[in-house]
Amino acid sequence: MGFIEFNILDIVDIFLVAILLYQLYKLIKGTVAIKIFIGIAAIYLLWKLVEALQMDLLSEILGQFIGVGVLAVIIVFQQEVRRFLLMIGNTKFLSKDGVLKFNWINDETAAEVDVSAITNACEKMASTKTGAIIVITRENGLPNYIETGESINSKTSSILLQSIFFKNSPLHDGAVIITGNTVKAARCVLPTIENENFPSNLGMRHRAAAGISENTDCIAIIVSEERGKISVAQKGKLEISLSAEQLKELLQKELHQK
Repeated sequence: MGFIEFNILDIVDIFLVAILLYQLYKLIKGTVAIKIFIGIAAIYLLWKLVEALQMDLLSEILGQFIGVGVLAVIIVFQQEVRRFLLMIGNTKFLSKDGVLKFNWINDETAAEVDVSAITNACEKMASTKTGAIIVITRENGLPNYIETGESINSKTSSILLQSIFFKNSPLHDGAVIITGNTVKAARCVLPTIENENFPSNLGMRHRAAAGISENTDCIAIIVSEERGKISVAQKGKLEISLSAEQLKELLQKELHQK
């Protein structure tokens, strides 16, 4: 038996599949969807293995599961599928200098989050009982939620954040989303947590912060309008009544900043 033969088309095929899988991973990393994706990939590989071993019955069962699973994937990943198709539609294959480039590959290097500016803004808003919800992205850039708000794209500053959440500002309702050192959008709509055991004495800002952090890797900060307290949501869990110093230490630790 000779070695497996490869031609140029096989190499191109492997290269394109690798790019596709990498982009799919980037699209869903930092979300619960990544676990579902890994599970589906594991079942697919198992199906191919039992098929190669000629285990007909198990192969037939897994094959039917994969066939029906395509529809389930579209339903589960409907937001990601939409984003993926939009990115393909906006793709430019050549950059200005003629080099092959895909616009849907995010090569932006985000600056460090300005923890001091955020902490300072939260401290001052808490003292005046100004309600606020600030979401800091990590691996997941939250593009779907940024699209629901008003684009800002300005450098993060304490004054900017306080101005946005000032009660007479047209942008004070909804959440601010920050990526790196940039306020990406304000007045963003977030999902609320569906956990029946969530404390009933906490308002919609806390439910929204817990909801967005439940399914993504973001950090959500809440300033309570009623109590003037600062809270943080991560992975659907809340840390309530933090001081400004505690908030700063938490953000520095989670964002790996000094």
